[in-house]
Amino acid sequence: MIERLENIEKRYNEIMEELVSPEVISDIKKATALSKEQASLRENYEAYQEYKRVLNNISEAKELMKDPEMAELAKLECEENEEKRKQMESDFEIMLLPKDPNDGKDVIVEIRGAAGGDEANIFAGDLYRMYCYYAEKEGWKVEELSAEEGEAGGYSQVEFKIKGDNVYSKLKYESGSHRVQRVPETESQGRIQTSTATVLVMPEVDDIDIEIKDSDIRIDTYCASGHGGQGVNTTPSAVRITHFPTNTVVTCQNQRSQIQNKAEAMEVLKSRLYQLELERQEQELGSERRNKIGTGDRSEKIRTYNYPQNRVTDHRIGFSTMQLEKVMDGDLDAIINALITEDQARKLRGE
Repeated sequence: MIERLENIEKRYNEIMEELVSPEVISDIKKATALSKEQASLRENYEAYQEYKRVLNNISEAKELMKDPEMAELAKLECEENEEKRKQMESDFEIMLLPKDPNDGKDVIVEIRGAAGGDEANIFAGDLYRMYCYYAEKEGWKVEELSAEEGEAGGYSQVEFKIKGDNVYSKLKYESGSHRVQRVPETESQGRIQTSTATVLVMPEVDDIDIEIKDSDIRIDTYCASGHGGQGVNTTPSAVRITHFPTNTVVTCQNQRSQIQNKAEAMEVLKSRLYQLELERQEQELGSERRNKIGTGDRSEKIRTYNYPQNRVTDHRIGFSTMQLEKVMDGDLDAIINALITEDQARKLRGE
């Protein structure tokens, strides 16, 4: 463990030196990559610096214990720092677990109404608002990319971007089928209906992650519909991109400018292609995929929102909370922290 921490410290300091070198200062792409790498090491680096200070305090306290006048006070100081040392060494076990390289990235989220007709679309809208509220609590920014509104409310499909610190690390467990059990507003006899909406969370990718050839895509423009302000229905600002090799189609109409919509659509396309590649790799590593908390497949039922019982249950880890209203208002911390804790526990067990 100490050897790994020393290697992190060494690499952190090397990056510090590289960042001030003339050749890196003049190369924006390299400087950005190094800054991201350094940021990924910072937590472990700073924790190790504190750990060394604690070890130094223990050493100094043991020396002071040789002085009869200082022995009692020094003993208390030594015991206090020994407790810190034990706790820090326990924390390092988790901190040094292999990190998902996508954890620090922003995300693109797609929510679709699935089984249940109008009620499924309404529920998709509820999930969208839930994630928006959660993002607000976390200090993240939400940017809607495209939306197809349902006739009775909500969305048949909505796509949006969330930007902030370590967004993917917390939202990556949200992909899958979300199920709601409640009495729809359209139900005159008060019968409970079960409907579903699917969520797909994709890490936003950089240009260095995936390359798209011009010959592999077709770009179409058309007049946007819905939100967008004056002229939205008369100007062909909306963009649709078709990727032939994977038959993937993305659209964006949220921006007023065709150029902006094209840039946004390309980002979404890159994230989708990256997600397809991740899924392909995980299928090849079958055991790893099975040991994950959920497969991330749209078809996998991951959570039920039961309104009559005021309960939310995550089926992957058997976690339930009787705070459904708070969850729908964006209070997802308890669920997400439980998922992260279980993920760490499985990794510590070597699963």
